[in-house]
Amino acid sequence: MTNNTVAEIDPSECKAVLGEKAPNFCLPSDLGGEVKLSDFLGKKVVLYFYPKDNTSGCSLEAMDFEAALKTFQNAGFVILGISRDSLKSHANFREKKALTFPLLSDADSKVCREYGVLKMKSMYGRKYLGIERSTFVINEEGVLIDEMRGVKAKGHVEALLKKLGL
Repeated sequence: MTNNTVAEIDPSECKAVLGEKAPNFCLPSDLGGEVKLSDFLGKKVVLYFYPKDNTSGCSLEAMDFEAALKTFQNAGFVILGISRDSLKSHANFREKKALTFPLLSDADSKVCREYGVLKMKSMYGRKYLGIERSTFVINEEGVLIDEMRGVKAKGHVEALLKKLGL
């Protein structure tokens, strides 16, 4: 893990721009192997970034995505969750919450930086660099067509479904 200082936040690292190709990536999956965004060309993708496995908000959000998974799939969407947690943590989270979609590990924060989801946060007076809960919608051609940044876990999936007309 990198040193979490304010100096590390560089807006020029954000490559996720609405209307342009979404930044491709290759990340290890808790289901085994690696997942490349480019593997999903021809399908629509909901790519969501979340702060931490097994926390109340992230658990609520993941279970809401799981509950709506068939609705997303019937509309041609694939769901991918990304955090900086380890594959072991992801596997534990998946088992505990009975999740069936892939959780990807961005341990070096490279993909988080490319999508511009790292923000300075504060907890108990301590400042740290963390993931701002955010979701990106990518079309069949790999173009970023929508984003929801800084969302609250509660009601997020419902709002996304409504926004997508599902």
